[in-house]
Amino acid sequence: MDKLELQERMTFFAVRIISMVDALPTSLGAQTIARQVVRSGTSPSANYRAACLAKSDKDFLNKLKMVEEELDETCHWLDLIMRCQMLNTSRIEPLYQECKELLSIIVKSIVTLRTRLKADEIAK
Repeated sequence: MDKLELQERMTFFAVRIISMVDALPTSLGAQTIARQVVRSGTSPSANYRAACLAKSDKDFLNKLKMVEEELDETCHWLDLIMRCQMLNTSRIEPLYQECKELLSIIVKSIVTLRTRLKADEIAK
């Protein structure tokens, strides 16, 4: 998967998060979580776009770490929404799985980049 494909996947994930948040109940608990998950669930697409414009490999790595943190937080909120049965699990589970897959892709990218940066340091 290239950068543009991953950008599109992240953007589509953000759209799905917004749609899911709009369907949450109006209870205080649900709306509190809605505010959190809409922030954490939409920021990976913006942060990944920023990472693609990074000025250096270290800058790229730092921006990927932000994407990782936001995706991990989003997984937490989605899990909580399912556990509290705020929406039907069948609606949230595919979104949760996509979040975990995106997180896995970003983590693997971070590991690969760190390995390459260390090899570059050794080569110097």
